[in-house]
Amino acid sequence: MHVTGGGTAKRTLRAAIVQSRPVLDDVDAALEALAGLAAEAAGQGAELITLGETAIPGYPAWLDCCPSAALWDHEPTKRARAGVFANSVAVPSARFDRLCAIARDLAVTLIVGVQERVETGPGNGTLYNALLTIAPDGRLVNHHRKLVPTYTEKLIWGYGAGAGLRSVEAESAKAGAYRVGSLVCWEHWMPLARQAMHDAGEHVHCAVWPTVHDRHVVASRHYAFEGRCFVLAAGQVQAAEDLPAYLDRTPELAADPKSLVNRGGSCIIAPNGEIIAGPIWDEPGLLIADLDLEMCDRERMTLDVSGHYARPDVFRFEIREPTTPRRQFDRDPS
Repeated sequence: MHVTGGGTAKRTLRAAIVQSRPVLDDVDAALEALAGLAAEAAGQGAELITLGETAIPGYPAWLDCCPSAALWDHEPTKRARAGVFANSVAVPSARFDRLCAIARDLAVTLIVGVQERVETGPGNGTLYNALLTIAPDGRLVNHHRKLVPTYTEKLIWGYGAGAGLRSVEAESAKAGAYRVGSLVCWEHWMPLARQAMHDAGEHVHCAVWPTVHDRHVVASRHYAFEGRCFVLAAGQVQAAEDLPAYLDRTPELAADPKSLVNRGGSCIIAPNGEIIAGPIWDEPGLLIADLDLEMCDRERMTLDVSGHYARPDVFRFEIREPTTPRRQFDRDPS
């Protein structure tokens, strides 16, 4: 576990990244692993916890690591997709309830990436790359689906809607009220998606990735500087042996099943763009930091892309009326 900060600021929020290793073929095991790591983070005082992209049950790295994955009518690929579907999370469902229970039992705000499926009605049969924000009382308070699956991801994920481009208000014992939002992976290179989130007034932003390599660090640090907010850049650790055994590998991965296809790299970044915690590499674990939320206001003196740097007399920005996924914001967590 890695902890930074002394917690002496007036508005201090302790936040944590769970850098997980996926359990692609057993979502229930993935949920229990999350429960244990989240409990460890909460035991260290974390009030906000996030994980990497589709951490439950894990990112489908085989799309990029298995050369035949994109072949038409390829039985091993169809089997892999069916495995993802079988281990996905529907909202609502018993697996979703387990996530809500983790947040509620630990009294934390939990932002978790999931492979999401729809059970009935429009969209059923399609998978989505989703981010669920769950409040400390177990309520789902935001449901965001990745707007555009990137490259090979289009083989298994549908397009998301604009409904989740928002922040939500959370409460911290030490920091008081604050706003937290999130985006998925390459959404951090969509300028208008970034602007939508900056307009939402985030103090903390969860940037979820499969792994936080150098370009992802650049995007996360840029987001923090541009939005004048803290960024939790969350990645995962994944080895070649975690890929479906029935899919072929590159010669390099076939020769070394222990070699990593995702190395983690989770880090926490301040509103001035500086890394204040991490990165952590090559192993699952926790990254915890104390965030001085007053720093957001201090840094906005020089740059505020929703305020004095926005120039609404020159530019106009709007989010078109979104098509909402079926969200359960007011669902009884019991």
